[in-house]
Amino acid sequence: MLRVNGLAVGFGGEPILDGIDLNVAAGEFATLVGPSGSGKTSILRVVTGLLEPLRGTYELDVGPRDVGFLFQDDALLAWRTARQNVALGLRIRELPVSEADERAEHWLSALGLAGLGDRYPAQLSGGQRKRVAIAQILALRPRLLLMDEPFAALDAIVRTRITQELLEWVEREHLTVLLVTHDLEEAISASDVVHVLGHGPRAAIRASHRVPIPRPRLVLEARSHPSFGPLLRRLWDELAVDAPPEGSPAHGATA
Repeated sequence: MLRVNGLAVGFGGEPILDGIDLNVAAGEFATLVGPSGSGKTSILRVVTGLLEPLRGTYELDVGPRDVGFLFQDDALLAWRTARQNVALGLRIRELPVSEADERAEHWLSALGLAGLGDRYPAQLSGGQRKRVAIAQILALRPRLLLMDEPFAALDAIVRTRITQELLEWVEREHLTVLLVTHDLEEAISASDVVHVLGHGPRAAIRASHRVPIPRPRLVLEARSHPSFGPLLRRLWDELAVDAPPEGSPAHGATA
C-alpha cells in the first residue's frame, strides 16, 4: 500500500531524517515510534504531500482521495456542528447535502455520538470531539489512514476506549494504518508491526518488530499477552540506546 525509499527530510543544514526505507502492506496496522525530534511526523507529512523531501521517493497504491490524515489536534471548525464537521469533506466532494448529512449521522452514531449531531465542538468533551474527528475521516472511506498521535491529549480511560473502537473499525473495514505515537503500550496493543526510529539528526529506522498477538484484538487483553512485556522492554531498550544527553543540541529538536 505504501513504500518509502531512501527518504531524507530537513529544514536546512543536516537532515532530520536520512535513508528511511519503509513498507506498509495492504491491511496492515504499522506504527512509528521514536524520540522527540526524530522526524516521525515529517514522514506522514511527506506521504500526504504537505512536505517536500530533500531526496528519496514514496509510492502509494491508492489515490489522494483514499488517504485520510488524523491529526494530533482535532481539526474541527468551531462554527460548525458535529454533523456539519463530519459532512464537510463529503460536501467538498460535491455530495448532496442530504446524502452528506445522512452519512455523517451514520458515522456519528457508529462512534457513540447519536443525538449529538447538532452540538458545536465547544459543547463536546475532549473524547467526543476526538470521535467527531474520527468520524470525519472514516466518512470519506479512506483505504490508508495516517494518524499523528491522535489520542495524546486524552486521559488513559478515554484513550483506551477510543483506541479500541478505532481498532474494531480498522479490522472490520480492512483499513491500512500508519500511526505515529510516543506511547509504546499503545503501539504494541494496536499494531501488527512497530518500526523504531533512532535519534536524530539523520535519524533512520533502526529496528522493526512484528507483534505476535492475534486478531481480532482487545486492547486491554493484549497487554496481558505473554509477548507484550518482553516486546515493551525491547522497545524501551532500543529507544534508550545512544540517547543524546539533556541540554545537547540534538535533545528537544522538533519533529
